[in-house]
Amino acid sequence: MNAKTNKAIYWTGVVLTSLWFGASGIFELTKNPLVWSITVQLGYPPHFIYTLGLAKLLGVLVLLLPNRFLRLKEWVFAGVFFDIAFAFFSKLSVLGFPATVDAIVAFVMVSVTYLQFRKLYPATYTSLIAVK
Repeated sequence: MNAKTNKAIYWTGVVLTSLWFGASGIFELTKNPLVWSITVQLGYPPHFIYTLGLAKLLGVLVLLLPNRFLRLKEWVFAGVFFDIAFAFFSKLSVLGFPATVDAIVAFVMVSVTYLQFRKLYPATYTSLIAVK
């Protein structure tokens, strides 16, 4: 794949991830009955739901900024992966496997997006030890 294709896949993934997690964050902050009923059913307390909603919206803002905050984007991707993993295992243990389909789709979508992110912005490491 060339750089243009990688960039197109990456930005498509970022937009889809931002729509998904942005909507979820807004639903959590506005007490959308569907989102809240499932989250409470999974056993999460209300203060956690608000915190999660705010974190999702802040993460979406970071993801949508082009060529900025690359290290912070790594943390956003990590947070999104943790959110998906916790959602998957919570739903699996409380609601059963059929309820995990959205988490599986989200995991695949975010994984592809993250892999494209790494292709576009490869990590560079420098040693803190002076080489003599």
